[in-house]
Amino acid sequence: MYIDSIELTNFRNYESLELGFSEKTNILYGENAQGKTNVLEAAYVGATTRSHRMTRDKDMIRFGADEAHIRLNVKKRDVGHRIDMQLRKTNGKSVNIDGIPIRRSSELFGLINIIFFSPEDLSIVKEGPAERRRFMDAEICQLSRIYYSNLSDYNKILNQRNNLLREILNRRSKRASDEDLLMTLDVWDMQLAQYGKRIIEERHNFIRMLYEVVQRVHSKITGGREKIEIKYEPNVREDRIEEMLKSKREADFRSASTTVGPQRDDIGIYINENDVRVYGSQGQQRTAALTLKLAEIELVREMISDTPILLLDDVMSELDERRRDALLGSIDGIQTILTCTGYGDFIRERVEQDRVYKVVQGKVYKES
Repeated sequence: MYIDSIELTNFRNYESLELGFSEKTNILYGENAQGKTNVLEAAYVGATTRSHRMTRDKDMIRFGADEAHIRLNVKKRDVGHRIDMQLRKTNGKSVNIDGIPIRRSSELFGLINIIFFSPEDLSIVKEGPAERRRFMDAEICQLSRIYYSNLSDYNKILNQRNNLLREILNRRSKRASDEDLLMTLDVWDMQLAQYGKRIIEERHNFIRMLYEVVQRVHSKITGGREKIEIKYEPNVREDRIEEMLKSKREADFRSASTTVGPQRDDIGIYINENDVRVYGSQGQQRTAALTLKLAEIELVREMISDTPILLLDDVMSELDERRRDALLGSIDGIQTILTCTGYGDFIRERVEQDRVYKVVQGKVYKES
């Protein structure tokens, strides 16, 4: 699969843009803050409905405009598809696939698989659990519409439960009765347990499959000198969610937040049996992070029997030669859209470029 072309209107700093892409390697280069990353972001949003930056839809609309438009023309197994997305400051977004409106974002998932790799991803190991959960969820959602639906429903119920906890806390501070609210809390707990169980089971499956690929990739990067392990670390067992929600209620009342559930899960990462999140050197942490991203590429390739689309946002400058070699060795046969500030000798010598664009202040100029 690959993106054949992208068209933007009033997206970030682009008033209007049309770009064609090669099936192989495409390079966008230029100084910082010119709009290179915005092109990658638009492609990711068009494929997943969400920004990798976790920003709101209205923040992606060009200053002074009321709405933005993204069009992706993609090819999957030689069949063309068109994704049209409209982002509005009010009334949310709308998405059409081949001219047909979709009702839920999950209907878009699976049409194309896209992997975004930025310098921030190199910190996934040393940052908090939220970053590693985001890594899991971003990929599983693309591979499973059911998971995306379960996760969305879980998060909605979680927000409702937390709002209810705040209301209970407020009533208790006023010495008012909260019996009716406690009955509602029982309902939210039952539903959280229902959706939470499905999420935990799917995450277990994903990490189990990823682990096999991670071992191969990491051994190749390190020359077999280190042994890596990754473990899914759920906050609670899937069969005990409702029980633990009830047992932790008093703590939840005090904090006005839910302390039990998959929203507090983590991924354990160990090198030679040491927890690299805590005790790993910076080099080990960055290698482990690169391993996770490269393993993600390989796992998706195996699961969908096709190649994902890879977006590399200025990561080459953050990697030493050994890690660059590992990354470049993984993109063979995969459409890659790569941004960099300096289109220097390293890129020219090591990457077979099919399309090269220079980006200057929201304008893109084709060089080859």
